[in-house]
Amino acid sequence: MPERTTVGILANPFLYEWQVRAIDRVQRQTDAEISVVVTNAEKRDCTAESWNDSRFKAADVRRFVDVLRQQQAWALVLAERAFARRLGDEQQLWHRHSAETLDQLAGADHIECDPLRDGSWYEFPDDVVSRLETQCDVLVLFGFGLLKGDVLTAADHGILSFHPADIRSYRGMGPPPIFHDGQSTAGSTLQRLNESIDGGEVVAYDEVDISDCHTLWDVFDRLVSLQIRLLPDGIERVCDPSFEPMTVPDDQLGEFYPRSLRQDPSFAGRILAKNVAGRLRRQLSDRVSFPTPDHATTTRR
Repeated sequence: MPERTTVGILANPFLYEWQVRAIDRVQRQTDAEISVVVTNAEKRDCTAESWNDSRFKAADVRRFVDVLRQQQAWALVLAERAFARRLGDEQQLWHRHSAETLDQLAGADHIECDPLRDGSWYEFPDDVVSRLETQCDVLVLFGFGLLKGDVLTAADHGILSFHPADIRSYRGMGPPPIFHDGQSTAGSTLQRLNESIDGGEVVAYDEVDISDCHTLWDVFDRLVSLQIRLLPDGIERVCDPSFEPMTVPDDQLGEFYPRSLRQDPSFAGRILAKNVAGRLRRQLSDRVSFPTPDHATTTRR
């Protein structure tokens, strides 16, 4: 009887709800088991579940000031999202769960990693790489950031990571420029990482219709729902000796959209305007679909 595929998870101290659902789907649909969870010690002080509480707090004002200083124009887009949450848009796929409390990860070894940082790039210490080499067939990246060094080849089948776009069209940010440009479809690429940015081997890819998405956050939801479905197939494919992933030549990779573009007032302003207009259209559509009954007329006797 063949041994079960062992999967390692590289993450922040928390996982988003969609990532938890993806792991759960892997466990239900494949023979894989989660053997190791490596969390980023840089973010050990993060209070994961606090994000799930949508009530307004005084600390939110101070946080917004900090975000405004860092993100500039994009802070207004994030503020719109925060206000929407206060008004009932729960965004459940983005609720956070502490990795150490998840049933799906209860049987795994948990390792807190102090990565070596070089700008946006992370490199893992030798002792962590050695653990991954001996305990994992494949790794899934759900946190940290850009990776380089021996960790990329520590597992026999490498590291799988999602880019929420087609790398032949939109590299870098992904959904924001897709929504900004008014595209009617969007894709998600599951790639085996190398030291390029969004240029790894393509293990799985699919697209979804986003023409009915009212906001950028709807687009994100649509894409991560797709990723939940793609992950089990991707793990089975990459562990199949007969599978050949697709390599996209450098000259066919899409334009790179840096995160700094979010700070551009024109770019951020268009996203914000589309989000607000989309929410208004959705409210109007809901009212038309579910009309309020006329007030009953009372008759005096």
